Amino acid sequence: MIDTEDDCAEWTFPAEPGAVRTARSLVRGRLRDWHLDSVDDMAALLVSELVTNALRHATGPIGVRLVRPRPQDGVLRVEVSDTLPDPPRARAARPEDESGRGLRLLACAARRWGTRPADPGKTVWFELAVPR
Repeated sequence: MIDTEDDCAEWTFPAEPGAVRTARSLVRGRLRDWHLDSVDDMAALLVSELVTNALRHATGPIGVRLVRPRPQDGVLRVEVSDTLPDPPRARAARPEDESGRGLRLLACAARRWGTRPADPGKTVWFELAVPR
């Protein structure tokens, strides 16, 4: 685990169900340390969704990285990496479905989001606007 108090925080989790709760807690804690309480709920929710997707569809470690906003841009960047190279796909969830809404939630809540290849796998990233 790498955890810096400066401009970036990174963690790696085993592909186990407890990773979701731990990731959510660490993200909240770091954002509060950075005095970014205004986005900690949404960031934690979106990280939960992406880590859950990684657990369901990939194997191996899951990485979470936060990049602190610079004063001039006011944007928090969050990245979740896993070992599956395939980009995530949005599904059309029915009202009774228990899953399938994570990417739609991400698309609605994030300022921007996307994916990029990583070695191994991929990184799904999103940005949240931070009120100034």
